[in-house]
Amino acid sequence: MMELESCVPPGFRFHPTEEELVGYYLQRKINSIRIDLNVIVEIDLYKMEPWDIQARCNIGNEEQSEWYFFSYKDRKYPTGTRTNRATDAGFWKATGRDKSVVSKNKTIGMRKTLVFYKGRAPNGRKTDWIMHEYRLQTYELGPPQASFNFFFTSSMQMKMFTDIYVFIPIAGRRMGGVPGI
Repeated sequence: MMELESCVPPGFRFHPTEEELVGYYLQRKINSIRIDLNVIVEIDLYKMEPWDIQARCNIGNEEQSEWYFFSYKDRKYPTGTRTNRATDAGFWKATGRDKSVVSKNKTIGMRKTLVFYKGRAPNGRKTDWIMHEYRLQTYELGPPQASFNFFFTSSMQMKMFTDIYVFIPIAGRRMGGVPGI
């Protein structure tokens, strides 16, 4: 990611809130409005495995605990509404209930949490790779159900671009390996 390294100043840290991710970055991306600093890269999430994302989405030379990216949302069937979340090595499975993203006492988006399973459903093995997928909630901000994904693994705490992701590795594990497998 050499071109991105040269565009951020030394010491730059990127830690947006959920409100900023949805209300600024996702809204602008979906509506084709320029984002002031290009720190969120575009990838095809479903052509990559979770353990390959870090190298593609790193910002600058600093060590990071989160990685953000836009990706296209892939439909399971051309005329359907279900999302295809499969990769060559496994699949992303939604877990829990969607959470509202609120700005000025108004819901502007939703967050869905997904966990990566190695293998094929229904026999996949749960891993430690976790991703948050964000989507806009209203026409005011962009097309409804457009989403932005935020990707990470659990313990360290985007045809139209519809997803953005943030990636956070497991505490105590090196990113050179394949955690959770």
